[in-house]
Amino acid sequence: MPSKSLPPFRLAWTIWGLGAAFYIFGFFQRVAPAVMTNELVADFNLTGTELGHLSAFYFYSYVAMQIPTGLLADNWGPRRLLTAGALVAGLGSFCFAFADGMFWACTGRLLIGGSVAVAFVAMMKLSSHWMALRHFSLASGAALFLGILGAVFAGTPLRLLITAFGWRPVMLAASVFPFVIAGIIWVIVRDDPGERGFSSYAAEVNAEKPRTGVFNGLRQVFTYRNTWLLSFAPGALAGSVLTFAGLWGVPFLTSNYQVSPPKAAAICSAMLLAWAVGGPACGNLSDRYGRRKPIYMACCALIAAAWALVIFLPKLPLIFLIYLLMLIGFAAGGIIIGFAYVKESVPSHLAGTAAGVCNMGVMVGPMILQPAVGWVLDSRWLGATQSGTRIYDLATYRSGFSLILAWAVMALVCLVLTRETYCRQRS
Repeated sequence: MPSKSLPPFRLAWTIWGLGAAFYIFGFFQRVAPAVMTNELVADFNLTGTELGHLSAFYFYSYVAMQIPTGLLADNWGPRRLLTAGALVAGLGSFCFAFADGMFWACTGRLLIGGSVAVAFVAMMKLSSHWMALRHFSLASGAALFLGILGAVFAGTPLRLLITAFGWRPVMLAASVFPFVIAGIIWVIVRDDPGERGFSSYAAEVNAEKPRTGVFNGLRQVFTYRNTWLLSFAPGALAGSVLTFAGLWGVPFLTSNYQVSPPKAAAICSAMLLAWAVGGPACGNLSDRYGRRKPIYMACCALIAAAWALVIFLPKLPLIFLIYLLMLIGFAAGGIIIGFAYVKESVPSHLAGTAAGVCNMGVMVGPMILQPAVGWVLDSRWLGATQSGTRIYDLATYRSGFSLILAWAVMALVCLVLTRETYCRQRS
């Protein structure tokens, strides 16, 4: 009986790409509130703290779903998981677009965050069956790059659409996408190439891999010091970008630099693009150098230094501010190093659990910083308003952004205390 052939390259990447399409939608929704802050504040009569919480509801459910997602991927399979996730994301998007108050708006964001949280894990599960091991890093890097492109579309293009049609019609139209992608995923995606008559790469991936229960795995990974330290550090990198470009950047730029909302959105998009470029660049540099710790520390130090300049120098020229924001975005790409670093810090059979813990740490940063910055803005607000929206002065924003700087400094201290892996897996 002839042996089955491996799946065609194009088919494998098509199936992965459908999962990536849902992942892109998740990134789009992650930063979309940044370009509609004035509309959200006016429609729902929000303070800065409330606006921060509204945006952060996405991250609350996203973080909470990290561990269950691994279990669901193993028990349901990525096809069912992606389909269900996309349907719930569509429902959450509808809920947000039609919300008549804070409760339903937060409910929508909660549903969106929890549902799109399954995308990355499901994509990697598909990769383990449909692709060779040597393509894993390419698939991971491509996922981050495409996701950030989705966030870029939630910048200037989304702002222009909102200006033309209003935020509710635009977000309602966007909510159609996950329903469409759910149908396509259900029809085309299969969990394993064997369902289409091809042989699977799963045996290659799972060869000699010890089985570890979820809670036992968590207990084991936290016995390694690097796990604790490396789960705190990425929140500074992701928080630096997503707190600014994902929420507070547009109102900061429009109120203190008198730029139009589309231009402010473009500046935030430039920061996100720098993040997309910085990920592969930092990861490649770390691989070539054969070290994780110094490159990761350098990225964190650059972020801390750039935020210190933004906060402590007198009002910066806009062009200099843009350069600093792009530097922050590029250095935040060092977050890619963190995943490799933490996976190499534990035995190979615990690498997936360690990566999941690290991914939770990534989202804890913006989850805490977005509403925390809003709280500082409200506590130092001088009473100025424009069309019913609170206006915060430069000194107030600096106080809020100092929280980002503080996290970056603490993250740098954590990285100093980590043990170098020299790009080798712990035995």
